[in-house]
Formats: sequence, C-alpha cells, structure tokens
Amino acid sequence: MRLLRLCSLVTMMLVLGIGAAAQTPVKLSLSEAEEIAIRNHPQLSAARLTAQAASQVPTAVRAAKLPNLFASASGAGATEEARIASGALNNPLILSRGAMGFSVSQLLLDFGRTDSLVESSRLRARAGEQTAEAVRAQIILLVDRAYFQALRAQALLKVAEQTIAARQLVVDQVDALRQSGLKSGLDVSIASYNLAEARLLLSRSQNEIKAAYADLSAALGSPEEQVFELADEPIPVVSLPDPSSLVNDALRKRPELGALQFERDSAYQFLKAEKTLKLPSVTGIWSAGWTPFGDSRLTNGYNAAGFSISIPIFNGHLFKAREAEAELKARAVEQTLKDAENRITRDVRIAVLNINTAYERLGLSTQLLSRATEALDLAQERYKLGLSSIVELSQAQLNVTIAEIERANARYEYLQQRSVLRYQTASQ
Repeated sequence: MRLLRLCSLVTMMLVLGIGAAAQTPVKLSLSEAEEIAIRNHPQLSAARLTAQAASQVPTAVRAAKLPNLFASASGAGATEEARIASGALNNPLILSRGAMGFSVSQLLLDFGRTDSLVESSRLRARAGEQTAEAVRAQIILLVDRAYFQALRAQALLKVAEQTIAARQLVVDQVDALRQSGLKSGLDVSIASYNLAEARLLLSRSQNEIKAAYADLSAALGSPEEQVFELADEPIPVVSLPDPSSLVNDALRKRPELGALQFERDSAYQFLKAEKTLKLPSVTGIWSAGWTPFGDSRLTNGYNAAGFSISIPIFNGHLFKAREAEAELKARAVEQTLKDAENRITRDVRIAVLNINTAYERLGLSTQLLSRATEALDLAQERYKLGLSSIVELSQAQLNVTIAEIERANARYEYLQQRSVLRYQTASQ
C-alpha cells in the first residue's frame, strides 16, 4: 500500500510539473535580470526613442533664425498683352518668359519669440530624458517584484513538497499502527485527509510558480514562456536615516519630479514666446537670377533686396487667447509638480514604515516557525505514546506548514519592500 501511494504521489508531481520539465531552466540573478530588462523592455525602448525624438525639436525650431536659401525656375507663355482679369489685385500682366534664380530670406527681428520657442523645446527635450529615466526606474522595480515573487513561489513549492512528504510518512505510520490494532480507522482517515490537503497546496503552488515565471518573463521584455533557476538574495540589514532625510533625497533625485520641473520651465518659456505674438516681426529678402529668353520688355538678369515688416493689428483676439491658454497650462503644470511632490513625500514615508514592519515580521515569522517545529516534535512523541489524538498531531503539522509559508512570505516581502524604498528614494 505504501508503494502504491508513493507511485501515485510521483505520478501527480510529474503531471503537475510536466510543463516545467520540458524546458531547460534559465539561470538568473537579480542583477542579471535588471540588466536584461533595461536592455530589452519595449516600454523603456519607447521612452528612450520618444526622448530622442524630442531632442530633434530644438534644431527644427531654431531653423527659423537661420537664412532660407532656395532656387526656383519658372516659365510662362501668353498671348500678346494677356492679362488676368479676375481673382487677383496684383499686376495682371503676363509676359512670356523662361527664368531661373535664387532667393534668400532671413528673420531679422521677432523680439525674442524664436529664442523662447527654442528654449522651450530644449527644456521639453530634457523633460523627455527625465521621463525615460523614470521609466527605467519603474522597470527595475517591476523586475525586482517579479523576481521576488518567483522566489517566493519557489519557496512555497518547496514547502508544499516537504509537507506532502511529512504527511505521507504519518499516513504510512498510522496505517501500520491500524493494521497492528493500535490505532483506529478514524486516525487513518484524518491523516489521509491531511495528505490530500497538502496535495491541494502543491497544486496551487505549481500554478503560482508558473504565473510568477510568466510575470518575470514579461518584466524582462520577453514574450516567450520561460522557466528560471533563480539565485536567492541575502537579507541585508537596512539602517534607515531619518525619514525627513529620505524625503529630501527623493525630492531632489526622483526623475519624475525632474521631468515635471523641466515641463514647468518649458511651459513658461512658451508663455514668454506667446506674449511676443502681438509685436512686429521683420524679415529681410534678397532675390537674384537671369532670364535667358522672354519678352523684350524683360532684362536678361535681375537682382533685388528688401525687407518685410509684419505688424499685427486685429485677428479676432487670437493672440490674446493663445497667451491666456499658455499661461493657464503653465500654472497647471506647476500645480501638477506640487501634487507629485506631495505624493512622493507620502510614498517615501509609507515605504519606510513598510520596510520596518517587514523586518519585524521577518524575525517574528522565524520565531513562529521555531515554536511550531518544537510543538510538532512534542505532538509526534505524545501521539506515539498514545497520550494524544491524531487531531492534535494534525494541528501541529498544520501549524508548521502555516509558519513555513509565513516565513517565506515575510522574507520576500522584506526584499520587495527594500526595492520599493530604493525606488521611492531614487537610490537605484
């Protein structure tokens, strides 16, 4: 009977683990996982490409300050003294000709509007760089969480396997005692129930570890289903400074705040540019070329220079509305920055509380397991001597399982909270 049960257990474990056994585990440490994610995660690649695109905008805006040189060629054929009689107010006379030449235009004065637009776009590009850094920090946190969740799932799987082995041993011992007439069938039934309960724990653990591997694969930027052999992380003792010091570090170093600060400055530079819309702008123009053939009234070449002054007078309050819009957007960004500072201050303080609690929980869970193990040893001896029932032994076994699960949860919760604190204080 013992051999039959052992074969059944092995078969069940093979069925549950068949997917994992079909793949070679990928050996991975936490630092390696972070490096892979930084290199491969599409979200971070998208943020970096967006930042690179934003870095091209200042060059495009600055082009308005540089000369524009272009060549042109034109030709026309018309009847003698042909004139356009409708649709224009310019000189309607059309002369037959073929001509080519060059023209240069240069912005001479716009009261600093282009300079403000260039500075605004440069600051927005800096904001894009900070946003990419914020995404990088978020990806590292995501990888750390997935990594520790996978380690936790592995630990719980090991607990489930050990629980099955221990409870199977009790079932075999109780069954042998029943056959000797020393124990009743009720004891065998209760021990068998406990074994079935452990098998359910194993089934849940198998599912959790597959889900954890899927999360870790996605965090690494891979769409493939992978199985991992993860290196465990040591438990460091974190000596935390005063929370106010951590808050100040976070407010100074968090890239999200840096991005918002650049966005705010960019918005005010754009507001400065919008205020100059109501001022005149001056543009210089020079054209030169030649006319190889054409009407006798045209010379063989031409050369002319001039300037154009544009003075806005009335446009339906367009410029006033644009200035008001820019000012309101700048003030909105400023308020968003203040809100982000408040949230980060709160998050840092909560992170400090959580890591302190997680560290205390780590010690308490170790004590809990030690006491549960002692109680189990005592319950086993009492049961062998006939001084207690199978119910007492079953409860002691359950307490050990609960304590082992709690210790695994506490260990990886502490490591996760350490990563959260590093993220909140921008110390990664």
